[in-house]
Amino acid sequence: MPSVLPDGDPAPADGLLPASCAHEAQGRTMSFYVHIPFCTVRCGYCDFNTYTATELGSGSSQATYAATVSKEISFAREVMDRSGQPHREIETVFFGGGTPTLLSAGDLVSVLGRIRDDFGLKPGAEITTEANPDSVTRESLQELADGGFTRVSFGMQSAVPHVLKVLERTHDPKRVPQAVAWAREAGLDVSVDLIYGTPGESLADWRTSIEAALSYEPDHISAYALIIEEGTKLAAQIRRGEVPNIDDDDHAEKYQLADDMFAAAGFSWYEVSNWAKTPANACQHNIAYWQGGDWWGAGPGAHSHVGGLRWWNVKHPAAYQQRIDAGISPGHGREYPDAEAVQLERTMLLTRLGSGMKISELDETGRKKVAGLIADELIDAKAAFAGTLVLTQRGRLLADLVVRELLDF
Repeated sequence: MPSVLPDGDPAPADGLLPASCAHEAQGRTMSFYVHIPFCTVRCGYCDFNTYTATELGSGSSQATYAATVSKEISFAREVMDRSGQPHREIETVFFGGGTPTLLSAGDLVSVLGRIRDDFGLKPGAEITTEANPDSVTRESLQELADGGFTRVSFGMQSAVPHVLKVLERTHDPKRVPQAVAWAREAGLDVSVDLIYGTPGESLADWRTSIEAALSYEPDHISAYALIIEEGTKLAAQIRRGEVPNIDDDDHAEKYQLADDMFAAAGFSWYEVSNWAKTPANACQHNIAYWQGGDWWGAGPGAHSHVGGLRWWNVKHPAAYQQRIDAGISPGHGREYPDAEAVQLERTMLLTRLGSGMKISELDETGRKKVAGLIADELIDAKAAFAGTLVLTQRGRLLADLVVRELLDF
């Protein structure tokens, strides 16, 4: 979740949603995202809305955060009811950050319990928390599993110490397999997150990280290209020439290596940066995002989407807590994207999925572009013949170009 809030109209203090947001709501999934903004150390590449203890100052407490965010969840239930939203059980919950597991397992379970009590959880709901390998124990993972969590996503990033040092990750690479084993013992599904393209990372380094991740036998792997965000410490280091800049060709070579090695190990890609051992292991929460489902985002800076309306909370934990304690919406701004923006986003998201996008959803210009994209080996010809736009591996490397071509801009 990026730290910079977008522009938009002011969000109302009562948080009420327009009546139009309830239209056809029963046909859409409903999810919850819970943002935990705390980190032990702020990594040099990170642009998320996260804070160390020294950055928070007064007016916000990690010790009371679970109670505060639980109040927003209850507020959400009231807003949904007063806005005429039909009751929908929650299908997926995702605790992200930051480092959610800096809160105690008991706190995380209590927040999940608030969602269960106020909204209900659909049978078989996917409940995920992100975690750093050094922020969990065998006992905490068992407590999460006993409390209803079904899945944990470990921020592995790399298995190579000098790469982790550039990223300013604090965990010992040897801790990852131990954390994965503990999660397995607890009965949790396991995902590991990797980052490729870190300055100074060789192709051999990246292969080492892939081999290590596969050796842990996770259910799911995410592999993201490092993006240098303005305002981060790493961006300043690159600008000063202290570390080399990232390279698009290097990213492409590493993506191809990862995709090939994951496929050889029995993983299937279902989104440009995500691979799953089986379809059931795909992250259902993220799929709900990509397919345009509804979700309520709780926590400072968290974004929500219901019935086409989007809003985002105030950014700083202290300001967030003040609003929650005052009984008013923590929303900072909101927007209703116009039809052009909706089509752009829908095309960008659906074309990233392995399930693809129906070619019939494109306008006439976009449909005419499909043949050229097939010829350039960016779109799978067999899938296109069946009426679905699915990217090839080369197409995934050039996904933004494909979207620009389809939408003619």
